[in-house]
Amino acid sequence: MEPKEVRLQGLFQTYGKTIILPYDQGLEHGPRDFFNARFAEDPLHIIDIAKKGRYNAVVFHVGNARRYFKDMYNQVPLVLKVNGKTEIPSDEEPLSPITATIDEALALSAIAVGYTLYIGSPRQDEDIEQFTYVREEAHKAGLPVIVWSYPRGSEIEAKGGKNSLYAIEYAARVAAELGADMIKVNVPSLKKNPAIPAPYRDFETDLLEAIKRVIGTTGGVPVIFAGGEMVSDEDLLAKASLCIRAGGSGFIFGRNIWQRPLDNALEITKSIREVIRTERQKK
Repeated sequence: MEPKEVRLQGLFQTYGKTIILPYDQGLEHGPRDFFNARFAEDPLHIIDIAKKGRYNAVVFHVGNARRYFKDMYNQVPLVLKVNGKTEIPSDEEPLSPITATIDEALALSAIAVGYTLYIGSPRQDEDIEQFTYVREEAHKAGLPVIVWSYPRGSEIEAKGGKNSLYAIEYAARVAAELGADMIKVNVPSLKKNPAIPAPYRDFETDLLEAIKRVIGTTGGVPVIFAGGEMVSDEDLLAKASLCIRAGGSGFIFGRNIWQRPLDNALEITKSIREVIRTERQKK
């Protein structure tokens, strides 16, 4: 088995699924995500959750990965995010520039690298070209690439918005077509909008079937789902259950985990693991 495949399989250690703890929001969203959870400003809080909650990996940008490498080496696998941007400019023409190299990922013993791809952005030609370079360098080094595949830009908004089934299914398919080894997407919204292109505009389905469509469009590439902004325990666990029932490969929940004090974060993590175990046993 090739090193890339070994590393990829190493991420699926939670009843055959994966639970990844992302901490890239400090760059992507700025300090507002820590405003009411000041303890979360400390990366050691995230590392502590990951260790005690038995996460399959944490996601860091290169600065935190370098500073806290000694606190996590051989205890929690690292996914190194290799591009990123701030939220200060508008999202009309988003592009996340390269922020770290594949050599840095190898030096930090990363199990994989993460890349944000903006589908529909007016700059997607640059984005796809940049991703192609990252993918090839990562694969040469034996590293899988997890793609944060996000519909963005004014053209996406004009076609029904970034959370529509059309947009998310399209984003998942593009990531698969471009060679992603795992794909991170949001759970789609079923809100009606006359701007959504046909045949999605009048497509009738429930959320479970919509998630199945997103997963099915990737042709077998593992799909993991984001948690988004903080929601209630009940809503988060309901989302988790739906995604596993639909065939999802796991979760990459960040703010819904680390915006909580340690004990509470570990409690909800335990509940998420139980959802995976229970839903897997039903199959």
